Amino acid sequence: MILAELLDLKRSDDAGLAAQLTQQLRALMASGRIRSGAVLPSSRTLSAELDVSRNTVTHAYEQLAAEGYLRVAARRRPVVSDDIEAKFAKAAPAPRRDAARRRLLSPWALQLSDTDWPLSYQANFRPLRSGLADAREFPHQIWARCLRRSALRRRFNDQTVVNRPSLREALRDYLEVSRGVHAEADQILILPTAQAALTLIAATVVAPGDAVWTEDPGYPGAAAAFRAAGADVVGVRLDQWGMMRMREARAPKLIFTTPSHQHPTGRVMPVARRTELLAAAEPGKTWIVEDDYDGEFHYDSRPMPALQGLDREGRVLYLGTFAKAMTADIRIGYLVVPPSLAQTMEIAQRHLGLIASVHVQEALTDFMADGHFLAHVRRMRRIYRARRDHLAAALTRHLAPVLTAEVPPGGMQLIARFRDGAADQNAVSRLVAAGVEVRALSSLALQRPRDHGLLLGFAAWRENEIGAAVRTMANCLSGKRAARG
Repeated sequence: MILAELLDLKRSDDAGLAAQLTQQLRALMASGRIRSGAVLPSSRTLSAELDVSRNTVTHAYEQLAAEGYLRVAARRRPVVSDDIEAKFAKAAPAPRRDAARRRLLSPWALQLSDTDWPLSYQANFRPLRSGLADAREFPHQIWARCLRRSALRRRFNDQTVVNRPSLREALRDYLEVSRGVHAEADQILILPTAQAALTLIAATVVAPGDAVWTEDPGYPGAAAAFRAAGADVVGVRLDQWGMMRMREARAPKLIFTTPSHQHPTGRVMPVARRTELLAAAEPGKTWIVEDDYDGEFHYDSRPMPALQGLDREGRVLYLGTFAKAMTADIRIGYLVVPPSLAQTMEIAQRHLGLIASVHVQEALTDFMADGHFLAHVRRMRRIYRARRDHLAAALTRHLAPVLTAEVPPGGMQLIARFRDGAADQNAVSRLVAAGVEVRALSSLALQRPRDHGLLLGFAAWRENEIGAAVRTMANCLSGKRAARG
């Protein structure tokens, strides 16, 4: 949870900023949006995110602490008190005991404990949340038959093979035809998720202190995985073609990129830029990780060949997932590694326990072999294209004076920017409160100045849901009631 996205401070309001902040935080805690035990941002962090003085935030925190809503200690971030209903009457735990626990944590775990990561996203499945496939359109009955066949034929005490050969071969054939990926079956690792693939990469090729380049703005899970390995993560700015080369920075150990549809902007990296990126990766010194997270969904032209297929030096690790093409609860990702890494990474996969369900692997093999996967992808490509076009048209119809939409040639989401260049956090707070689950583009930035805009998902939402959400957006952002249509 990014707290600033839930707050909406108005400088024109008769009430002062500190009073507004106090009232809004109190309401969020009383309503359960901020739960007991939650760690709030430091006054320095929250003041920067809200663009207010640090004294404003400090005053609000002190007032809420005096009322019993927060536990505050010197040089510690405020914690929401226990038992909201009882006005948080219990005393805070002994600071010395908590400090002793913190000394037992790794630097990475300390970083996580100081970050407001939500443990559950269940409450946020609302239009226009991004990054979701529409599970309502998935052929569940066909998938259930594949699972049943797998369960009846499998002997579940067989743990000798963690990457099923049949699925490796099916993936090899599919990726070669659809994405131009060149690999043998034994170069393909089957993992629980794409994030598990990043964890495996970080554990095997990144050492503490290594420089890792990631896109900025970009996918936060990648930066998190590499930081967990002790890497020095460097954000690389984008232009209209995606990730730019940083000639002045020290050579990285690894470059992470999403060239097919840059996350989150949707920009497509042309072949010339891909070639330049490959040239920047010196053989034997730099790895490139290509995340093709939603490469199945291209609408306006044929997809660019994968970066991996252009590589002649064995520098590219290519990862993907079935979460976007099928549904997230399939829990299958995959990683195509260079021949020089195949044996080492498969051994590491076993040691780290990054093993996908054998039952699901075999069911997925049947699902692909029987033609159901390709049929589903083709169908969803048509549906998602129509939803993309519907969202773009609705934004033009209802919000053209306020927002300009960047319509991507593929993917599952688009970016809308404020015409007046306004920051995104306050707008996101208002929209989320109104029931529209958008994300601030600035929340995906690694460095300042941050890029601002709204990240709007269209794939998981039907056209009537998209239309209703955009009308709600218009009511929130333009101050006028939007007409139906």
